[in-house]
Amino acid sequence: MNVFWAFFVGLYILHFLFFGGLEVLNLRYLRRMGTRCPEMFRGFIDEALYSKTVDYTRDRASLGLTHEIIAEVVLLAMIVSGFLAGVDEKLSEVFDSPIFRGLVFFLTPALILYLIGLPFSYRHTFVVEERYGFNRTTLSRWVADHLKSGALSILIFSPLLVLVLWFIKTYPATWWIWAFGAVSAVQLLVVVLYPCCIAPLFNRFQPLGDRSLAEKVQDLMDRNGIVVKRILEMDAGTRSRHSNAYFTGLGRTKQIVLFDTLIEAHPHEEILAVLAHEVGHFKGRHILKQLVLSEIGLLLGLYLTSRLLDWPPLTSSFGFENAPQYAGLFILMILWQKAGAFLMPLFMAQSRRYEREADACSASMLGAAAPLVTAFKRMAAHNLSNLVPHPLYVAFHYSHPPLAERIELLEAA
Repeated sequence: MNVFWAFFVGLYILHFLFFGGLEVLNLRYLRRMGTRCPEMFRGFIDEALYSKTVDYTRDRASLGLTHEIIAEVVLLAMIVSGFLAGVDEKLSEVFDSPIFRGLVFFLTPALILYLIGLPFSYRHTFVVEERYGFNRTTLSRWVADHLKSGALSILIFSPLLVLVLWFIKTYPATWWIWAFGAVSAVQLLVVVLYPCCIAPLFNRFQPLGDRSLAEKVQDLMDRNGIVVKRILEMDAGTRSRHSNAYFTGLGRTKQIVLFDTLIEAHPHEEILAVLAHEVGHFKGRHILKQLVLSEIGLLLGLYLTSRLLDWPPLTSSFGFENAPQYAGLFILMILWQKAGAFLMPLFMAQSRRYEREADACSASMLGAAAPLVTAFKRMAAHNLSNLVPHPLYVAFHYSHPPLAERIELLEAA
């Protein structure tokens, strides 16, 4: 135990208590404010449905909080108890290469936390979502999804981590620049490959079956100078009753995806309003701006990591011998994640500003705000959305403004 040990553990516990307390605060606020449905949602949500919405929000949050408590305690215990130092000692007896030792070292806590999360994922899908009528998946599909997502994560993460560790070993003074280039390239590659190679592993995509709707969508895109490769319908309903729509891909892979559940639940004018909102993001270059901001944060984080990576207390504080750099990298990643979480209100405020701009763009493109307003109200009822989140919880967790705020702004416009 030393000053750095105390700082790391203190920051970890502060993060744990603050964000756990934020969940409790949001639930108490819901209990106090959620006695009656907000007036603006009348006609879409009655008192019985609103009571169901409150219960759904509470049950989801309680399950998530329990999972978070267990996962955070286990991870901290692995670090401070010497468990990970013991894993490193065993790995040094098996692998001569520090790069492959580092890869297995990273995968060990990741696998443990993944296994801890499985029962909670199962309960979320087959108990909570089932209880409120959202779940449509089967056990075999749930298992297959986990196997595929796990394999994809390993396939993407492992080569990237090996490359970063090789950069650290080969270019000790400038590795952070090379690592930045590699991580950025992989991020861009995933964005490009997602619509054509990754998403089809989980869902079936087909041309939009409703030809009338497809023509209206195409006309909307043409009138606003948006070129898309395809307008697709996704079989989201095979897994969940939740609805959504999104743009995906870059360049020639850019396409529009509509959940079949969205098509089932909304009239054409509301679907067009939702898509016009997505066009607003495209026209406002919001994704590009957020990507640039993310890349700046990544570069700064890698630079700071390079300055601290060889600092002896970074690893010796937790029982590691011979100061393995991959262990230092792991400790710093945890440290940045805990510290960076307190900066989330800055990024979330920017994201919410972009969402308001996209809402205004939708109203402008369609010449009326009413279709998006009714779409939001119908989505709130369909998805059992929390209509009264605590303002502090919104500041840290909401990338979109609360629905009531968005509706008020649109109706005022």
